[in-house]
Amino acid sequence: MRIYHARAARALAVQTELGGKLWGWAGRTLGGPARTADGRPVWLRLVAAPEAKASGKLWDGALDAQHALGDLGGHRPALLGVHDAFGDGMAYRAELSVRVEQAVLSADPILHQALGLPASWWEELAGTLEKLSGTGTGRVAVREAYMARAIPEFVKMPAPAVASWTTVHGDLHWANLTLPLRILDWEAWGQAPQGFDAATLYAYTLLQPDDAHRVRATFPVLGSTEGLAAEAVVCAMLLQTTERGDNQALTDRLRAWAGELRRRSGRN
Repeated sequence: MRIYHARAARALAVQTELGGKLWGWAGRTLGGPARTADGRPVWLRLVAAPEAKASGKLWDGALDAQHALGDLGGHRPALLGVHDAFGDGMAYRAELSVRVEQAVLSADPILHQALGLPASWWEELAGTLEKLSGTGTGRVAVREAYMARAIPEFVKMPAPAVASWTTVHGDLHWANLTLPLRILDWEAWGQAPQGFDAATLYAYTLLQPDDAHRVRATFPVLGSTEGLAAEAVVCAMLLQTTERGDNQALTDRLRAWAGELRRRSGRN
């Protein structure tokens, strides 16, 4: 990964900076700060996958987002360039983006400490997601077949009917958000049930009651009939991760949320 990250820097004509490199989940990605020839700060991220799997939603997410969304009113780091390379059966995609200087709000997707964010930040987030929701795309963030299988298995209720499908970020958690507002990591964006991003953020906020209440207040789709499908599939997705050993801190809260969803659906 380090070798191909350095090669990508040369191919994209940027100079990497010492320190600050960040590894992604399971070593799948490697990102770090760099500068262009004229001194502009940028971020160079490398993603790796077996060559046979180097395609599809996750592989093309950032590139598709740039074409469809641009910088989303300044709330998404613009993609400046892409470089692909191959070796030993692996594919490597380097993505050069505008550097976000602000730190993410949490080093972990789960919010472990109360934030006390200003009202203006929440208003900006709601407005940005509303703008995103109307973007046309053929990308799919959540499939109905998955909902039909996962919600009964993990939430113990039939999959609710989807009131409407909207375009979502698809992975809206606290390690992908900054203050001032920037939304990072656009691999997973696409169509999902209405309220999916709000439900995802809520799930990752369950350890902080005040902030969780603020998520619900900002996104009234949560708790509504229209939002039930999104809440149920997000709850199922996170419960599935706990069975694999991830997000263990959320297990009890997710089970309690599942019980609430069953009561709202009339299944408990």
